[in-house]
Amino acid sequence: MKNYLNETRGLSSWIFTLDHKRIGIMYLCIILFFFLVGGVFGLLVRLELLRPNNWLMSSQTYNEMFTLHGVIMIFLFVIPIIPSALGNFFVPLLIGARDVAFPRLNLFSVWLFGAGVLVVIASFSHPIDTGWTFYTPYSARTAAAVTILVGGIFLMGMSTILTALNFIVTIHRLRAPGMTWFRLPLFIWGIYATSIINIIATPVVGMTFILLVAERIFGIGFFDPAKGGDPLLFQHFFWFYSHPAVYVMILPAMGIISEIIPVFSRKPIFGYKAIAYSSLAIAFSGFLVWGHHMFVAGMSNAADIFFSFFTFSVAVPTGIKVFNWIATMYKGSIHLDTPMIYALTFIFSFIIGGLTGPFLGALATDVPLHDTYFVVAHFHYTMMGGTVMGLFAGLHYWYPKMTGKMLNEKTAKVAWALVFVGFFVTFFNMFILGMRGMPRRWATYPPRFQTEHIISTVGSWILAAGIVIMFYNFIRCLKKGEKAPPNPWGGRTLEWQVPSPPPTENFSEIPVITDWPYSYPKREE
Repeated sequence: MKNYLNETRGLSSWIFTLDHKRIGIMYLCIILFFFLVGGVFGLLVRLELLRPNNWLMSSQTYNEMFTLHGVIMIFLFVIPIIPSALGNFFVPLLIGARDVAFPRLNLFSVWLFGAGVLVVIASFSHPIDTGWTFYTPYSARTAAAVTILVGGIFLMGMSTILTALNFIVTIHRLRAPGMTWFRLPLFIWGIYATSIINIIATPVVGMTFILLVAERIFGIGFFDPAKGGDPLLFQHFFWFYSHPAVYVMILPAMGIISEIIPVFSRKPIFGYKAIAYSSLAIAFSGFLVWGHHMFVAGMSNAADIFFSFFTFSVAVPTGIKVFNWIATMYKGSIHLDTPMIYALTFIFSFIIGGLTGPFLGALATDVPLHDTYFVVAHFHYTMMGGTVMGLFAGLHYWYPKMTGKMLNEKTAKVAWALVFVGFFVTFFNMFILGMRGMPRRWATYPPRFQTEHIISTVGSWILAAGIVIMFYNFIRCLKKGEKAPPNPWGGRTLEWQVPSPPPTENFSEIPVITDWPYSYPKREE
């Protein structure tokens, strides 16, 4: 039986494919490339901060570097990577379908994403220095290529909306016979909740960017106070999307962790329905908390109290997931293969990110910590420690299924050790910097902060070394890895019931589902 990798060769067979697996691989390759590019910009930022007084680059260049790092990592990597790449590959497999509901729309989505990427690259000829938030009125006045850049992001946003629509229809209409809602794998619940967010929130930021472009081109005063506009309005629009976008990043990663924990604990998932409902609860409550990014911007006291209260409430469904993962592992037969190690790293680092969130959600502590390195540390513990560690867990877990080859386990664990140490050395130190009053986004700093910056910069080198070794393992094992069996981990979800890599149409016969996917027997040693 031919699989999706060798059915038809040649570049055109990939560019014009309707196979959801090939489309997922195209997304994965594009997005991981920009992860490495964004990482290089991040290393340059850390290198500049090794010493004060602009020893490596000017303040203007530094502003451009951290803006490019933020824009690439947020819009070209962390938002689309799991839904568009792993979601495209595994959603039909996990629900027992041959493809997504609209294969041609799926192909158009990846073309649209690629077009957006090319437009974003075109903006690099006049790099912007606004930060990834594009705050007005500066972004409406600067001569940098803001118009081109937000145009590219607009195209990628349209791609995201179409992909989300495709997933929702696919999950509703193409589930295998017998796969009821409470027999769905929990990764599907994460993708489903994420798709709801994308359909509701992404049009808002798209319209916001249209207004910004209209202001820049036609001089219409939407956000510039000199033209009668209101810069606070831009912040409301932007964060109405961008805070739910945090859950676009984290919910699919939580779904991955919910798949891995029971497999490597050899136990049924604890509290399946609670985890499933908590994904929807996070998705909907995420729309009520955007204002906590604006506590120092001049909102009313009533608005501040409202947003602070709901910011704390989001911790409830998040805590449900964490407690249920820990309960699943309790008295389990835990196997510390690389996917499980990354899953445990996700839980550990995400707890730190979550526990530091209330400091920024409480009015009394947000004011002194706002715009300090405490925010940088919290954000990276949530995104890098959460989403990216979840992604790494998923890549190691599903690599045998996607490629038909096994990764070198020793190399993978060496890479994990470097990533773990490098991440904590780089970013935990920033909590201390923030509490000591170090502002973020500064190109230079008082000498009293240099020790902490040196530690963070050295940590970034360790982190980069781990990621390089990880990618070396990925690439090397494509040809030299051991052949993967259909089910190397002993999983019970449907993707493990077909050959590795999967056949072109996934299933020779559509399966009939009679049980839920988390009834695990003990794995033999």
